[in-house]
Amino acid sequence: MSDKARKLFEALDLDMNGTLTREEVITALRTKGPSLAAAGDLPVWGLTDADDSSALFDSADQNGDAVLTLEEFAAVVDRRFGWR
Repeated sequence: MSDKARKLFEALDLDMNGTLTREEVITALRTKGPSLAAAGDLPVWGLTDADDSSALFDSADQNGDAVLTLEEFAAVVDRRFGWR
């Protein structure tokens, strides 16, 4: 798992409970996405609309429990963003 994936996960974890919900991912990418991209913590092309953010969530939710762990999240974003 990359440090970038961990940092992005922590930025998206709005309630800081160690997991991400679909709504957290959509909301956080919409509100924090531009500043994360400006800081180099998210590729600019990673800024997406709610449908794309939801699809990212679905691809990462490997066990189908409707929450993402850091490990599930990192496995997808490291591959998708070329961080690993």
